[in-house]
Amino acid sequence: MLPDIATHRARRARLLKTLGEGVLILATAPEALRNRDAHYPYRFDSHFYYLTAFPEPEAVLVLIAASGKNARPKQILFCREKSEEREIWDGHRFGPKAAKEAFGFDAAYPYSEIDKRLPKLLENQPCLAYAFGADPAWDARIMGWINAVRGKVRSGVAAPATLTDAHALIDAMRLIKDGHEIDLMQRAADLSAAAHRSVLRLCNPGMGEWEIEAELLRVFRAGGCQAPAYTSIVAGGKNACVLHYVGNDQRLKNGDLLLIDAAGEYHGYAADITRTFPVNGRFSAVQKDVYEIVLAAQYAAIAAVRPGQNFNAPHEAALRVLTQGMVDLKLLSGEVDGLIESEAYKPFYMHKTSHWLGLDVHDVGDYKIKGAWRDLQPGMALTVEPGLYLRPADNVPEALWNIGIRIEDDVVVTEDGCRVLTEAAPKTVAEIEETMNLDSAVERARGAEREAVPPIYAARPA
Repeated sequence: MLPDIATHRARRARLLKTLGEGVLILATAPEALRNRDAHYPYRFDSHFYYLTAFPEPEAVLVLIAASGKNARPKQILFCREKSEEREIWDGHRFGPKAAKEAFGFDAAYPYSEIDKRLPKLLENQPCLAYAFGADPAWDARIMGWINAVRGKVRSGVAAPATLTDAHALIDAMRLIKDGHEIDLMQRAADLSAAAHRSVLRLCNPGMGEWEIEAELLRVFRAGGCQAPAYTSIVAGGKNACVLHYVGNDQRLKNGDLLLIDAAGEYHGYAADITRTFPVNGRFSAVQKDVYEIVLAAQYAAIAAVRPGQNFNAPHEAALRVLTQGMVDLKLLSGEVDGLIESEAYKPFYMHKTSHWLGLDVHDVGDYKIKGAWRDLQPGMALTVEPGLYLRPADNVPEALWNIGIRIEDDVVVTEDGCRVLTEAAPKTVAEIEETMNLDSAVERARGAEREAVPPIYAARPA
């Protein structure tokens, strides 16, 4: 997919205007060694990619604000040089010349020249914006450049006197998604919803959690996602009561629920979907009771996502429904207001209902401004994900033991409410049961065949 040059160039111009004066330096993420000489799949730095769309490692963005009557702002990229030898081993490299044209820069230079060129670019600049503290090695490198400029003070050359956090400037921009971003997020959501629909049709008692994870990955990649947006959670039975369960190595049991928190990343943008459904395709009465409480809480939370509401309003709406549900299930007793104030609900619902979403699953942006929850604005993207987690305990009816349910969708704030990006993933009881029982005879037969095939590794004891 070719980059949207105009969009990314405009973002850089807007950032320069916010900076006002001086220089901004932003490096992308380094490659990471997995073991010996094998690397993890490369993933760029989100701030860097937001401004450049440039996907390669060993790259640095330099923005220079206009200073002086006739000066013009400059957008500069440092990147790896073309190398026929390295391209034989590692694949295509743009090189400075092609990158300048393809990504809309005023100039592009070899990465190997950065230590020579950067001190000169910093001379007589009043301000330096950089992500201080994010990478000790880069902190040292930046200070080396500044000290090199300071060493010319007797020649009348001045080093930047003001230091600014570049990430804070970019975070404020990234919090409000533009149309290009929302399109990419919708594509990530559509592909992720397709994966959830696929596993609904595939799931059978006796399958391994790892088989479900494999199907999710297949659909992500087949649709064009570059990778999962995060490590997939495929949690059957009691595993669903572990919020970040990622073992995914147990067999699915008839009568249990399966919680799946999984989504793909499409050109850097993440979806984040959770669905919970019965392994055998039919909710039991008690499972349905708990599920309907969580679903009602999610509907209430989504209804609270609109401009003018504060970020915590969806959580408060969900919490009220969940707490009343806990009373109805005999998990708690008392008045809802008092139970919320005392946080009596926390053994069964211990996390918040939302987080920002975008280039990162837990995306950038402050949740509070001067101690108060910030107001929602059109273009903000967030998750809505209430849940109930009922572990065995003396105060939990035995019929509810090991029921873990979470329902999560991705929403974007609009002018008059919100748009649910992930609505294509079934979530009502009727939708789930209908999807799971389509062509049931064929699917169950396939499930029996899969159960007869031993896993590629032994599952740990249940």
